[in-house]
Amino acid sequence: MSESRPRILVPGKINQRILDRLPEMFETVRIERADVDLVTPEMADVAGVAVSGRLPVDLMDALPHLEIIGNFGVGYDGVDVARAAARGIAVTNTPDVLTEEVADTAIGLLLNTLRCLPQAEQWLRQGRWAREGAFPLSPLSLRGRKIGLFGLGRIGLAIARRLEAFAVPIAYHTRTPREGLAYAYHSSLRDLADAVDTMIVIVPGTPSTLKAVNADVLAALGPQGVLINVGRGSTVDEAALVAALQNGVIAGAGLDVFENEPHVPEALLTLPNVSLLPHVASASVATRNAMSDLVVDNLKAWFSTGEALTPVVETPFRRNSRKSV
Repeated sequence: MSESRPRILVPGKINQRILDRLPEMFETVRIERADVDLVTPEMADVAGVAVSGRLPVDLMDALPHLEIIGNFGVGYDGVDVARAAARGIAVTNTPDVLTEEVADTAIGLLLNTLRCLPQAEQWLRQGRWAREGAFPLSPLSLRGRKIGLFGLGRIGLAIARRLEAFAVPIAYHTRTPREGLAYAYHSSLRDLADAVDTMIVIVPGTPSTLKAVNADVLAALGPQGVLINVGRGSTVDEAALVAALQNGVIAGAGLDVFENEPHVPEALLTLPNVSLLPHVASASVATRNAMSDLVVDNLKAWFSTGEALTPVVETPFRRNSRKSV
């Protein structure tokens, strides 16, 4: 393995800016998808991976000299970070650079869901305003609502700051309360749902959050309840959500993420009381460029200074002191 030109594996699709910038310091190795069967003996000296999405454990383990995994995104549930840590492999993500964009999208999705703005635009585009008259009044409004945030990390705080401008009460649930905040804290998700009528989900996809928003939580939101999810699809029990929307258990939902992306259940597509986006919360050119730059800059920093810029908390390694397994 050449120290001057480390080899970086890119499995599957990734932002073009990453591919354009990797040659600044690295030799890029491409495979069509994240599949261990595509790894050849000539890839044994690969020292880093740049990945968008899932990196299977068997692919990770097929790279004996792997030092660092640059994950494109804040969430890194597609990487088995425990296995990476056990092998002394650093994992990085892309925090901060997408915070404001995702928070903006969350507010937009909330307003779309409450005020039926996408449906109103289609009413106009289809000529129905001229033929049939005014678009029907939206049954819901942001006025008088109580907002609960499930998750209050960087993005959650950015969403809360925006909500303050709407003069709505804000509450939240996290594992432990955050100090110095005026927002009401609830020690359980069910307690939060009991206290609010609108829940915004912005937690990572982990075993502890798997289907955390279940039928019980949805029922606690009440018949005027609204659920917004810009975190991970795995956090919401999708079947329970569909049933709640169909049966009037809650009034509406706005979703940017789903359990089995890019496949969205037909039942959700046909419901009139949902607003659906194709996982685009951070999907602007400016933000995706910033995310791409951070992926590459993490890799460059690791091989030039021995320390990544934004390692995830589970892998706080330095290159010259990491263990190899």
